[in-house]
Amino acid sequence: MSGDNGLVSMSVVSHGQIELVQYLLNDLRQYCSATPFEVILTINIEETISFDTNAFGYSVHVIRNATPKGFGANHNAAFRLAKGSSFCVINPDIRITVNPFPCLLGCLTENIGVVAPLVVNPQGGVEDSARRFPTPWSILGKAIGRARKPDYSIGEVPFHPDWVGGMFMLFRNEVFGAVGGFDERYFLYYEDVDLCARLTLQNLAVDLCPQVKVIHEARRSSHRSLKYAMWHLRSMGRFFLSKPYKAIRMRTKSSALKAV
Repeated sequence: MSGDNGLVSMSVVSHGQIELVQYLLNDLRQYCSATPFEVILTINIEETISFDTNAFGYSVHVIRNATPKGFGANHNAAFRLAKGSSFCVINPDIRITVNPFPCLLGCLTENIGVVAPLVVNPQGGVEDSARRFPTPWSILGKAIGRARKPDYSIGEVPFHPDWVGGMFMLFRNEVFGAVGGFDERYFLYYEDVDLCARLTLQNLAVDLCPQVKVIHEARRSSHRSLKYAMWHLRSMGRFFLSKPYKAIRMRTKSSALKAV
């Protein structure tokens, strides 16, 4: 692990998404040359890399998994190879049109556990990537068509949501390591919620920087696949039964009592 060397280590995992990966790597070359960075690309299922990984002008280290791993396990494995003083988890379906890192790194102060940009869809609409911690009741409300409004009103000033989506998260290297990275028991979904809860319990804030925008060309498999939907439900149940969730609820109740 490195000290404060200014290098950003980016972890990208492909699940048969190598074309999207190439778009992302091109974006990084075009817009982020002012920031020193490396990319750790994990090929999670067998696929051919259709481009030269040495052609981008920055380091692209490729990991090929013998068997597919979950979201957390893949990024944790990439972190163990990371040389940077900061560690960025970024999805292949993220598009970049400006360099997000100067602003994000400026927000990543000692009391901040993770920082994220504002995520928008290809039409420019704000995605629901900054949320309050879920509860069984809030999930039930969404399931029956209630609580459809965003959890936060987003302006131009950075603020502290409870958690940010795992499609783009930036950490200081020592913070990600100290908290133990992602909980690999989740496999898929809720790893980001759980990690933000554990950071909060360590008195490290979650930060969203709305001055920086990235585009999310989402592929929402859980909306059309029973397998992904079951993974989602299983991860949800694991979170609600977890020690971090119970501790967050106790802290919330304690704060509410003090406010009375």
